[in-house]
Amino acid sequence: MSDQKTYKFETLALHGGQFNCQDTDPVSLSRAVPVYRTSSYLFKNAQHAADLFALKETGNIYTRIMNPTQDILEKRMALLEKGVAALAVSSGTSAVFYSIINICSTGDEIISAINLYGGTYTMFNSILPQFGISVKFVTPDNPENFRHALTEKTKAIYIETIGNPVLDFTDIKAVADIAHNAGIPLIVDSTFTTPALLRPIAYGGDIVIHSMTKWLGGHGTAIGGIVIDSGNFKWANNKKFLLFNEPDDSYHGIRWAHDLGDLNTAAFIIRMRLVALRNLGACISPDNAWMFLQGIETLPLRMERHCENAMNVARYLSSHPKVSWVRYPGLESDPAYPVASNYLKKGFGGMVVFGLKEGKKAGEAFINRVKLISHLANVGDAKSLALHPASTSHSQIPEEEQLKAGLKPELVRLSIGLEHIDDIIADLKQALD
Repeated sequence: MSDQKTYKFETLALHGGQFNCQDTDPVSLSRAVPVYRTSSYLFKNAQHAADLFALKETGNIYTRIMNPTQDILEKRMALLEKGVAALAVSSGTSAVFYSIINICSTGDEIISAINLYGGTYTMFNSILPQFGISVKFVTPDNPENFRHALTEKTKAIYIETIGNPVLDFTDIKAVADIAHNAGIPLIVDSTFTTPALLRPIAYGGDIVIHSMTKWLGGHGTAIGGIVIDSGNFKWANNKKFLLFNEPDDSYHGIRWAHDLGDLNTAAFIIRMRLVALRNLGACISPDNAWMFLQGIETLPLRMERHCENAMNVARYLSSHPKVSWVRYPGLESDPAYPVASNYLKKGFGGMVVFGLKEGKKAGEAFINRVKLISHLANVGDAKSLALHPASTSHSQIPEEEQLKAGLKPELVRLSIGLEHIDDIIADLKQALD
């Protein structure tokens, strides 16, 4: 893909991974990326099959591991994030889980920011400990909190760029420096920013995760996640990471950080594909991969409108007499603005959260009164969406832990869509009135 890296972001969003029909379908010469609805692929002969399984040759074996439609999606996202490789899976939560178990074994731990999506928090707080992997939660407003939590068992630091749903912003470069000084990678969930607004690898992120269900897909039509490997973290000869340095009995005794030749820089993604994905099976469907490719083609244009509309909504709510507070990292009065403004030069995202002076009940009443804005549990749709997280998406988190993460009971979460701003404001006004 080296010759493709010179193209601008907008061009890569349209062409990345498939600059001509020869990249995907030299027989039909299809300009659009075809959907390959097949479970498996023919081997040319016995030697060809053996070489594929032994990693002596690259190619398709079984769609649980790889699919040509998925391949274009992965190449495109690696180019957009300026990474070396990517792996698409069935959901954002699968992307998070596989990223952790690709590094950690029983007895290991990670450090995570506490301001997380509810499903990620539950995975870290309740599910990973079942496998002997512990998670320390810290408030990310001060990067030093991550340094103070480090131990010999720490294998990674995990953050979200813009936290869900409070919209705090973490100083990525400062946390990356702390991680690298400790000899561990920084994993960044960049779902709320997308590569159109921020590329975490440029600031020291080693592994980047997206729920493609959100802005990358952009239309609320498919579920999927993706992991991008920066290729910058040095797994080889790092005693903390035996999974990459000792022979893997589950796959021909390979040492993932040593025995891949020119592909050693992509060891993280290759191991995730051939160990976690191959054996646990959270594969993305070819149809969903195709839908995400369609969404990514318009990502730069959509993010401009999402950001513009969200800023206007944040300003409107800030001046409304019934609103007690508003969080949007693009407001100069927002606590996240001093840090966020150093990173987000193309916009501050499509999310706005706020609380009403009359509290939780008023927030619920507002939710029941919106007409144009859809009440559902998703974000990043072309349509505007609303939710009360404390009673829905984050309800499994104890109230005390919600408050530690900054999630107030009256918080209303808005995902601002692409409708005309006058219509969005009019719906907010009638619901508040």
